[in-house]
Amino acid sequence: MAKAKKAKKPAAKKAARKAVRKAAPARKVSAPRKAAAPKWKQQGAQDVIVQLVLRDAAGAIDFYKKAFGAQEIARHLAPDGKSVWHAELRIGDTVIALNDDMPGGPGFVTSAGPNHKATSSFMLYTPDCDALFNRAVQAGGQAGMPLADMFWGDRMGSVSDPFGQVWMIATHQKDLTDEQMRKAGEEFAAQMRQQGQGAPPSAAAH
Repeated sequence: MAKAKKAKKPAAKKAARKAVRKAAPARKVSAPRKAAAPKWKQQGAQDVIVQLVLRDAAGAIDFYKKAFGAQEIARHLAPDGKSVWHAELRIGDTVIALNDDMPGGPGFVTSAGPNHKATSSFMLYTPDCDALFNRAVQAGGQAGMPLADMFWGDRMGSVSDPFGQVWMIATHQKDLTDEQMRKAGEEFAAQMRQQGQGAPPSAAAH
């Protein structure tokens, strides 16, 4: 009889442990905490924001809404109630800022003149570059480089807006390895040399 009692003890302990586990409240899994917004920049601001200085900021805002579907975030006017001191637009996932040229103001940047030649451009990715390209032209932009399939896997063309800015409008079509891109770039450059054209757009950032 003594041996039979000893054999039952492990089973009794096991049952007791199960009962305790069932009675204990389930532990709550807390969601990971979001990192606090840094204090050294405005909430929601990007690290790099393009600031356009224009001769007609209000007109540019209207154009970017029509051409690219820009959303106006903010617009602060000068005391005259006409000039734009500061405005912000969201295009896709990016915010750009713009203001009117202010002679004698604190800024070091002036607006583009009539003979201005752009030294930089915007790269704008969109699901349908053909549709957005045509939309920008219909809104008043000037077609530059025609839309074409580029050797780095994008389809791209350029539009100059009425305010001196150039927009490269693109849709990514296929991924390439570094070797595939190098070979395609060499073939494209050779074609350009044969046709006597200049260097192709850089694909270094792609």
